[in-house]
Amino acid sequence: MTKATNITWHTSTVTKLDRRVQNGHGSCVLWFTGLSGSGKSSIANAVSSELYRQGINEYVLDGDNIRHGLNRDLGFSDQDRTENIRRIGEVANLFVDSGAVVTTAFISPFRSDRDQVRALFQEGEFIEVFVDCPLEECERRDPKQLYAKARRGEIKEFTGINSPYQAPEHPEITVRSDLLTVEEAVEQILGYLQDKNII
Repeated sequence: MTKATNITWHTSTVTKLDRRVQNGHGSCVLWFTGLSGSGKSSIANAVSSELYRQGINEYVLDGDNIRHGLNRDLGFSDQDRTENIRRIGEVANLFVDSGAVVTTAFISPFRSDRDQVRALFQEGEFIEVFVDCPLEECERRDPKQLYAKARRGEIKEFTGINSPYQAPEHPEITVRSDLLTVEEAVEQILGYLQDKNII
């Protein structure tokens, strides 16, 4: 792929700090990671709804939704998964620059990919939320019947079955979604944001 070389980064007249002051709150990315069926999307959307109710500028970047548009050219090979996460990291960074709290719900199975995204952000802006749920429970839920298809060999390179998931070693937040309700998980995450003076 040919990469453009004659480009220059243009600094915006209105800064991230300006937007945060106008909004009356901080901005960050809540990077939800975990196995399929762990509850990432449900919790991310519930957090987003509560932030919206409180008047916080927010947005959800959902893995399936992004693959319908921006990343529709990508498959599920290791290389494509890495590029998928790289692009989302860049988009999330733009949202944070706009002064919003953005939640992302992606399996993002590789630590190196998540670390690469973290490096895009300033200290405290990237909040890794590990939605920790045992594989057995995720498989029991199987809302999209993906595990069943993977077990039958109908889906190749499926995370947790025939493709690895590397759990975060030092996430900012760990949510045990097999033990907590969605409401309790939302309370835990919002509590963290309040403690860090983001909201």
